[in-house]
Amino acid sequence: MSISLAAGSLVDTSLLFLRLLNASIQIFDSIKFTVSHKTQLHFIDKRQNEAIPCYIDDLIANVGSQYRRKANKEGSGGDKEEEPPEAVFNVLDDMLKGSLDRLKAMRENKLWAHLGVTTCNFGADYSQHLAIIKALCLESKLGVALWLRNKMLQNFLVPDVLTHNYLVNGFCKSGDLETAKWIIIDMLCRGPSPNCATYNTLMVGYCASNDLDKALDLLSTMSTCAIRPNRVTCNILVHALCNKGLLGEATKLLGEILEDKPESKTANLITSTILMNGYFKNGDISSALAIWEEISKGHRTRDVVAYNVMIHGAGLSLHHSLAYRFVCEMYKKGLMPDVFTYNALLSLLFKEKKTTEACYIHGVMSKMGVPPNIISYRVLIQGLCINGDVDLAKEYLHIMLEDSVLPDIYIWNSLIDGYGRHGDVQQAFYIRDQMVASGIFPNIFTYNALINAIAREGKLVEAHNLKTEMIFHGVYPDVVTYNILIGAACRLRHVHIGLLLHDEMLKKGCHPDIITYTQLLKGFCLIGKVINAEILFDQMISSGLMIDHVPFQIIIKKHWRMGELDKAFENYQIWLRRDK
Repeated sequence: MSISLAAGSLVDTSLLFLRLLNASIQIFDSIKFTVSHKTQLHFIDKRQNEAIPCYIDDLIANVGSQYRRKANKEGSGGDKEEEPPEAVFNVLDDMLKGSLDRLKAMRENKLWAHLGVTTCNFGADYSQHLAIIKALCLESKLGVALWLRNKMLQNFLVPDVLTHNYLVNGFCKSGDLETAKWIIIDMLCRGPSPNCATYNTLMVGYCASNDLDKALDLLSTMSTCAIRPNRVTCNILVHALCNKGLLGEATKLLGEILEDKPESKTANLITSTILMNGYFKNGDISSALAIWEEISKGHRTRDVVAYNVMIHGAGLSLHHSLAYRFVCEMYKKGLMPDVFTYNALLSLLFKEKKTTEACYIHGVMSKMGVPPNIISYRVLIQGLCINGDVDLAKEYLHIMLEDSVLPDIYIWNSLIDGYGRHGDVQQAFYIRDQMVASGIFPNIFTYNALINAIAREGKLVEAHNLKTEMIFHGVYPDVVTYNILIGAACRLRHVHIGLLLHDEMLKKGCHPDIITYTQLLKGFCLIGKVINAEILFDQMISSGLMIDHVPFQIIIKKHWRMGELDKAFENYQIWLRRDK
């Protein structure tokens, strides 16, 4: 009898457990539907970003009591039977909570996938978060990277200084220097402490934005924070000062930064190369050669970059034989020229009008394993156009297009100007149309070249129409545009049109220069209005403009042809006094 009662009790307990399990499944489905619906609302409206976690937490807190009420109702059946053990409810609570936690994790993973990150588990490996921030910075997803860094700080995980340097570098490259500066200030407050590389990165950003004063202020900040500048800091600031032409300050700063260091007596190769480049740009070739000799005496190995600076600098200083000597020395040292070496040689050969040799060097580049870049083609095409071989330049343009190398605006403008100067206006407009078809729209230099080509043929009306067209396309005339039109009008003896254009310049806020008044002066002399020319000439002298010899020659020749030798000699005396 006891066995049958026990068996019956066991069956009743099993049935009750099945009922409980069935009810839990129903509640589970309801919860999954509700959470899924809530998750969809989250992605529809981003302002509910915090609504889902709160909703899930409330649901976890209340679901146990709701389920117990339903289970008790079904289990009792209106009779006063014994309630199921508490362990059953604990198991079901754990099952529900675990499932809801998984749903919450799924929602967060979907949000991170939307942001481009694969996981958002802040309990995961610390190094994984750092790797994600670095990857986001390299992909320029700086907003997400900064958000993840802030989330880590909220979870008491402080990224290391290298990760912060990635963030600072990313914001500096994007031009957001204020955010980069804020990150460094926040590092000083929360940690980790910035190192020399952190400040160097921000310093590069300031130098790239042409804000040298802030870069130098940052050097003082480093000293205040007991961070000693290194060789990289020195090179950054020396390069910025040399670009500004402040070579004396650069040399002084070099000594201050490297003071009390073993290498303070001699600058390294990078610093020496920067200084040599600065001296060449300032035309001080003797100082550049002195640094080069110092490198030789120090028995330091000279690399391709140093030779490129010497070749380019010698070309700028018109010491062509010296540049060729450095090229030969490169080969003797076993250093193979790179694309910058070849570009310097191309520029040097075109300055000597050696177009055949330049084209040969351009052809040799690819055979030597150094394919021409856009600068190589630009130097080649511009050089050919300047030297009058525009058709050959056009052939190289077609080679670029066949090799899927898109010419930049400078190459197109060189060809347009080349054809315009040689009187082939039709080809100039054909190149313009080809440029537009390639997806590059004309700029002010394009229109000025076309207007100049039309004005050279005396087609003043067409030139004015082209000026109207450029305004329609959002490109506004500058002083060069007006000077071309005024010069064309004065050559055709339509000085009144030139005066109207001069007044239009002033109304448009475009200030006339010496070329503008020289063209008008020439126009007055052509139509015989010497009195107007003399009045304009006196105004030019008294206005403080930087007048060259051309206006004096125009007015002197006019008085000479009219037989007014005393006035011609008087203006000649004024010219001599101004030259002194």
